[in-house]
Amino acid sequence: MNIEVQQASLEDKTILRNLMELYAYDFSEFDHGDVDAHGLFGYSRLDHYWTEPGRYPFIVRVESKLAGLVLVRTLDDSNTSITRSIAEFFILKKYRHQGIGRVAVQRIFDMFPGQWSVAQVENNHPAQAFWRKVISEYTQGDFQEIWLNNEEWKGPSRNLAQGQTYFKNQKTAPNRRIQPTPTRAPFDERYLAWSSSQLGGIP
Repeated sequence: MNIEVQQASLEDKTILRNLMELYAYDFSEFDHGDVDAHGLFGYSRLDHYWTEPGRYPFIVRVESKLAGLVLVRTLDDSNTSITRSIAEFFILKKYRHQGIGRVAVQRIFDMFPGQWSVAQVENNHPAQAFWRKVISEYTQGDFQEIWLNNEEWKGPSRNLAQGQTYFKNQKTAPNRRIQPTPTRAPFDERYLAWSSSQLGGIP
């Protein structure tokens, strides 16, 4: 199975916007989101992925067909380390339960070596199971899981700091890594970690 995780160009924005509608529909089971007067959920921060440093949009394809999306953002860029997060993660239902989400996550982690913080909302148990399994496999169990309970987030967060020792399957690793840019201050593969726009988390 040919799985591609490609950084989205500006010309791909409409594709991502359409996929985000499907993602938001699925996620409304957990955040109880409503469509607007035009029948759309919308995603106010999508444009930021081409205008703000530290944000990276990706499209997932299987055999050249659209299969999902990944949005990566930088949470912290200090002098000593960079911490990134999976801002949004979505795999179309047709392509779930086939290991495609796991491969997509592995390739994203390979592109951005360093520290990651991946969180899920407290009532999204399928996402919690998926991310716990995928991160545990990728890091060989070397990650920290904490429970957040504050104004910004309620739910588990998994923190990892990976390096070359975590690249267990070089066949799935991409040929290149994304260079970081300066920033401004039975598992279900549906959902991400940090749903900032809909759940009131950090944008």
